[in-house]
Amino acid sequence: MTRVDKPCWISPYVVDVTGDPKRVRVQSINLPITNALYAAPTGVKAIRDGDQVTVSWNAVWMTVDDDRGYFLDVFVCQKGNLVWMPVGRLSLPDQYHTSYTFTDQQGCSRASGGSLYSVEKHGYTDPVSVPWP
Repeated sequence: MTRVDKPCWISPYVVDVTGDPKRVRVQSINLPITNALYAAPTGVKAIRDGDQVTVSWNAVWMTVDDDRGYFLDVFVCQKGNLVWMPVGRLSLPDQYHTSYTFTDQQGCSRASGGSLYSVEKHGYTDPVSVPWP
């Protein structure tokens, strides 16, 4: 039995697709924006080394009691296809994960790129565009 009333997303790296993936319904979601407590990331930059693009940013101070971190909402080119690569980075006490490296190849009809958010238990900050190289 197939359930169609439970929308979700899944990373393309953990499934094998059979059938026509163009028939899958794509739905955009609106993230819960909460700018009252924390700022959006600053100092966002991206550096390319061949097909590796490292996105980095300045740490955003957040209280220890909040579930907190960052969300990268990025599309990259892999094997000629533009692939959605959502990435979460946790911030733990004394461990600020403020970078991530993507594989981004040549050969797509659209440019790669994306946005970065600060995240805490109440929602997300406004997005910051990643200056994709």
